[in-house]
Order: sequence, then structure tokens, then C-alpha cells
Amino acid sequence: MADYNYHIEFLTATILRWQHLLAVDKYKQIIVDSLHWLHKEERCKVFGFVIMHNHIHLIWRINDKHARGEVQGALLSYTAHQFKEHLRKTDRAKLNDYFVGDSDRTFQFWERDSRVKECWSEPFLLQKLAYIHYNPCQPHWKLATLPEEYQWSSASFYFSGCSEFDWLHHYAL
Repeated sequence: MADYNYHIEFLTATILRWQHLLAVDKYKQIIVDSLHWLHKEERCKVFGFVIMHNHIHLIWRINDKHARGEVQGALLSYTAHQFKEHLRKTDRAKLNDYFVGDSDRTFQFWERDSRVKECWSEPFLLQKLAYIHYNPCQPHWKLATLPEEYQWSSASFYFSGCSEFDWLHHYAL
């Protein structure tokens, strides 16, 4: 088995054409459930996250015994499959917004190129952690007044020590 030796990373994944699919809590929950499963399977450690209406940010570390494509691919492909199945059952017209008809897929939910930046220093990691926690408070989003008020984020874990996400890890521990 290969040893990949990953660092903590800042990942941004965006919904196709910046559509607001993730404004619906059901789709946010699919992402949370997937992160929980990846944690339980010891494929990664999640240190911070936020789920916005059209993108997600994660601060995570892929465990050394797993390839990035295996872990990141599992997250994005599983969630896409779940999004598709839910839309197929509840809103077939909305499913058409994600039709691409490519040779390798009929529907696409995530933009193909997720951005990954390695967090080589603690100041950079803290900058990214603050960025994701304050993202819902930005005037163009208006999803929360205070970071810890936004449910779909790790902010409450860092600001108050409370979290419903038992799979979160503090970056310094």
C-alpha cells in the first residue's frame, strides 16, 4: 500500500455553473453525511468546513494510506450521485439544470476542477479557517450575523467548543 504523506489542505468545490443547489438543507446534509462516512472509514480528518449555497470549503487532511483521487473522488462522486437521485425523485425539471450529456456522464453537479491549496503554515491555515467561518456573514450572502450561528459550518466548534459534527477535529490537536 502506498504512503502518500499529505499535508492539511484547503479544498474548494463548486456546484456546476455556480448554481445554488446547496441552498436546500437536504443537499447540505448529503455532504455532511459523506464527510461523516469518510471520517468513520479513516480516510481523512476534517478540521474545518462551510457549506454555502453553491460551493463548499474544507480544511482537511487525507490519511496517508489513501490517494487524493480516492478520497476527494469519493466525496464528490457520492454526493453527486445522491443529488441526482434526490432530484430524480423530487424535482425532475431541476435535474435538467445539471444535464451535460458528456461522453463520460449525463449529469454533472460539481465543476471539474476543485481547488486544493496545501496549508504549509499555521498562519495560512488560520487565515483559511477564518475565511470559511466568516463566509456566511458576508453581505452578499447574509446567511448569519455571527459565524457560530451558521449551522453548516465548523464555526461553532471553534468559537464555542460545541458541535453536532462529531467527526470534526481541532487543527492543533
